[in-house]
Amino acid sequence: MTCLRRLTLADMAKAARVHRTSFDARLPDLAGLHTPAEDCAYWCEHLFVTCCIWGVEAGGLLLGVIAFRQGAIEQLYVLPQTQGRGIGTILLQKAKAEHDLLDLWTFQQNIRARLFYEKHGFVAIEETDGRGNEERAPDMRYRWQRLADDGLQAGLAAT
Repeated sequence: MTCLRRLTLADMAKAARVHRTSFDARLPDLAGLHTPAEDCAYWCEHLFVTCCIWGVEAGGLLLGVIAFRQGAIEQLYVLPQTQGRGIGTILLQKAKAEHDLLDLWTFQQNIRARLFYEKHGFVAIEETDGRGNEERAPDMRYRWQRLADDGLQAGLAAT
């Protein structure tokens, strides 16, 4: 049985491990940019301070994490061996329940993530050549916005 809960500072090392494990498995040609200590510091000193961070656990194991703030999802990672079981959807629904508009970035080559976000109502609004990210990999910005008139969720094209 899975449990969704808000994570504490004490959970950030586990969140960083989920991030790195998932990132490296899905994007091996971008792996190794940061050490585990650097990842942990990023989660503890930046994300924990600026974002609301939630996780899904089962049997004491952290399976997935999401870090979001007003208007943006900063991180969403699910352990590779547990992907396709609804964990990412649970995490995404938490962020969508708390905000009416969310932007996020993903790498163009991460087709699985792109399909996941599009399935959940996100629309691509910008593509870059990667010069603006530290990986120097082409990426995409997605946007989701709740429709005010009927409460449904929908992507919103850039104006």
